[in-house]
This record gives sequence, C-alpha cells and structure tokens, in this order.
Amino acid sequence: MSGIEANFDGLVGPTHHYAGLSVGNEASLTNKHQYSNPKQAALQGLKKMKALSDLGFIQGILPPQPRPNLDILRQIGFQGSPATIIAEAAKHPFLLSAFSSASSMWTANAATVSPSADSLDHRVHFTVANLNNKLHRHHEAALTGDILRATFNNRDYFAHHESLPSHSDFGDEGAANHNRFCAEYDQPGIQLFVYGRQATGNTLQPQRYPARQTREASEAIARLHQLSPENTFFAQQNPAVIDQGVFHNDVIAVSNQNVFFYHQQAFVHSKVLFADLQRACHRLAIDFQGIEVPQAAVSVEDAVASYLFNSQLLTTPEGGMSLIVPEECRHKENVWAYLQTLVESQQTPIRAIKSFDLLESMRNGGGPACLRLRVALNASELNAVNPHSLMTQARYDALVTWVNTYYRDRFSTQDLADPQLIDEVHTALDALTTLLSLGSVYAFQR
Repeated sequence: MSGIEANFDGLVGPTHHYAGLSVGNEASLTNKHQYSNPKQAALQGLKKMKALSDLGFIQGILPPQPRPNLDILRQIGFQGSPATIIAEAAKHPFLLSAFSSASSMWTANAATVSPSADSLDHRVHFTVANLNNKLHRHHEAALTGDILRATFNNRDYFAHHESLPSHSDFGDEGAANHNRFCAEYDQPGIQLFVYGRQATGNTLQPQRYPARQTREASEAIARLHQLSPENTFFAQQNPAVIDQGVFHNDVIAVSNQNVFFYHQQAFVHSKVLFADLQRACHRLAIDFQGIEVPQAAVSVEDAVASYLFNSQLLTTPEGGMSLIVPEECRHKENVWAYLQTLVESQQTPIRAIKSFDLLESMRNGGGPACLRLRVALNASELNAVNPHSLMTQARYDALVTWVNTYYRDRFSTQDLADPQLIDEVHTALDALTTLLSLGSVYAFQR
C-alpha cells in the first residue's frame, strides 16, 4: 500500500457538557442538562486513539479550544474582568453554554481536506469549516485554522484556506459531508461532496431539521482545492433522513479507498449517483464497491440510535478493512446481527468489527467518525507533519496524566458559572501547547 490515511482526533475539552445545543442531533437534544464527565470523555477518546495507533494506524491529536470564549462574550457586550464577564453571562445560560461548548472535539467538522494527488498544485489542501448553522460552533473557525497551520506547518506540502463567507448560502460543515475514493491514498481519486440543500434553484430540503451543508459551499471548496471537475461529484442527502436526525452525511454513510458503506435511504437519486461514481472510478482503475445497508435490515431510526455509519472504515496494515464502531452498535440486536453477517459473508473487504466505548461523546451526538479528521498523505507529507501531534506511547502516557491532572469528573451547565473554571482551562491548555509543541495558538498566551 502506497500512501497513508492519518486520522487526527480531537481531544475532548475540559468544558464538555450537555446543553442540547445542536438542533437536528437527536442525542444532543435527548441528553440536555444531564451531568457529563469531561475526564472520562477525554480518556475514552485517548483510549481509542492509542488502540488504533497500536494496530499500526497513523494517529494524530488536535487540541481543544479555550472555553468559555471570552472574546466573543466581550463582542456581544459583556465587559469587565473574566470573572465579571462569566458572572454576567451566567444570567443568560444559553449564551454562556453556547460559548463554552467543547464541540471542537468533533474534528470531522474542523475542515475539508483534499490530498495532493487530487490537487492541481500537488499540495494537501485544508479549508476550515465555517459551521455557521449553529451558534455554539460558528466561533471555532479562526482558531481551528491556527491549530491546523501549527500541525501541518510546511507550505511546500500544505495549503490552508480560510473558512467560506459566514452566510447560510455557504453553510459548510467540513469533512463530515465529504468522501473520497481511490486505489491508493497517494494516487488520484474521486471526491464526493454531499450537501443537504441548494441555496438557489432547488427547493428540495428537509422540513423538520436544518440542512447544514449547501451545494454552493461544496462547489467553492472544490474550486479552492483545485480539483478536476471530471473527478468531483456532488450529491444531495435525502431530506427525509435529515428530518430523522441524520444531520451530516457521516451519520448515514462512510467511505474508504474503493468502498462506500451507506444506507439505502441516504441519497436523492442514488441510482444515478452510483452509476456516475462507478464510471468515474473505472476510468481511474478504482474497483468501486458499494455496500448498501437495506432499510429492512437496519432502519434509519436504528442507524441514528446506534451510529452504525458514524464509524471509521480503515484499511489495515495487513490488508483488508476494519470497521470501528461505537459500543452502542452492540446494544442494537439487529445492527450487531447485520455486522456479523457482513463480516462472515466474505463478499466485502470488511474483515473485522471493533467497538469502542465513547459514551460521553455519543451522549452529545458524536461517534468515532465525528471525532476524527482524515488526512491522506504520502511519505514526504507525513514527515512534514508536526511530530509532536502524532500518537506514541510516551505521548499517550503524558496526555493521560494531563487529563487526570486538569479535568473535572462531574460537570453540569451550572458549573459554567464557576469563576475558577476559566483559570483551570487556561492552565490546562498552557500545559498542552508545550506537550504538543504547538506554539502560541491560544489568544490568552499572546
């Protein structure tokens, strides 16, 4: 196998809490105002990262953002010392919660990434997601860009783009709505952008929940990344499944190399889409294989409850593929039965199912795929990545110690008003920037 796919997972931040901020995300709404455990959340994420690293996968780490976000609280009129700002903002619980969200942990929304093999200038391209559909996420973009530039910090290999205009017509949710098909990770591939609605000229859209990604945003990213039009496709997500809680494509489909694992009801005009993908892949000598999960075997409701498709489909160093699923897939009898049948059939490259306990993230609506940003790299590009951002045994041990030192093990929305919290967060992140050699990416350090 030439080239590699690295997965960069987000570290769960110290203010991880359940506030029901994400309309359209069933788990987020269901668990509103329950107690969270930030320490456990961070350790669960780290355990998954370390396990995949031990299996031979390239595993990276992206840091959390400082919360509460004092800059934006000042921007909307809260003045004074940090303690005063927090005290006044606490009188507006929704605002304090939104600007204290730890949602940057879900790095599938951090950016859209195109490998150098697909780009005209032969660099890896990153476009930071504007996330403008949700108040609690739209303020991540600028710092996410700084973090990505600190992690992928060689201009000879990496091109970084600012987020798209922060307007609903250019709503962009990052790699959660992006798929790529290839024979090898460092060879030219086919890119598929999935959108929820078209801002102009198309009225087909969900009625209950918002469609966060627009076609216009996806087309803009394809232009920025200098992609070949003949190797780039755009498909609309079925609005009926968005209304059932499929807020991103990665809740209903996942891809890896030549394989597309998706639900029967995932897309509008799916037959036309897959015929186009097969023809395009054939042209690039990619043996495209679609694995369609029928509604009769796993309903959309069960897919959302189990997060079957919010999984990582990974090519193992030995060959074949493993599907990394949340533990919740075991709890749905029909979902687990389907997965066993899938592996036993010998008709697909998926040879193993591995489950992980990510309960703290899952309760807020984020599974294995939400937690990671995929970056396809060749050997030279991998060598240009900040090495301190890559998982090793020593780094894992240091991060576990860091979490155990700085994180609380019980947290509620009321705890956001604690004046000591912001000092705890800043002290923790000061230590983390040293640990990951990120430099001064945080505003409170400058």
